[in-house]
Amino acid sequence: MSPEPADAPDRSKSAYPSFQIVFDGGALGNPGKGYGSYEITSNGDVLCHNREDYGDGVTNNQAEYLTLIHALRWLADHLGDRRGTAKVLVNGDSKLVLFQLLKKWKLKHEGLRPLYTEASGLMREFFKVDLVWHPRARSVARLGH
Repeated sequence: MSPEPADAPDRSKSAYPSFQIVFDGGALGNPGKGYGSYEITSNGDVLCHNREDYGDGVTNNQAEYLTLIHALRWLADHLGDRRGTAKVLVNGDSKLVLFQLLKKWKLKHEGLRPLYTEASGLMREFFKVDLVWHPRARSVARLGH
């Protein structure tokens, strides 16, 4: 058996590119001035680190959903037609958002339903999305708030 040429594809790597999103949102006052930030990485490289401001009258939970939506939208736009091949790991400290999207918790607040629907729709654009809760300290260490 002859060795593969140097330019042969690396078969040890997955055919599916992998990305990680870390997101966190909040409001100064609840409701209050909404904000959020997210970071998107791939293979340890930072592709995007953004902060968003959502204006007044935003709840903490709305800000969390909005931030995840912005991150998913950024990644979908960045990947274009390749988004359907991407595996995405989403980490956040909002149990409410993550557990609702995982269908472990019921969506009781009707005001969150449009955000839930948008986030769910964006997640379906990717090959696979895993949602994993982590402690707030990890979000703060990564995102600075």
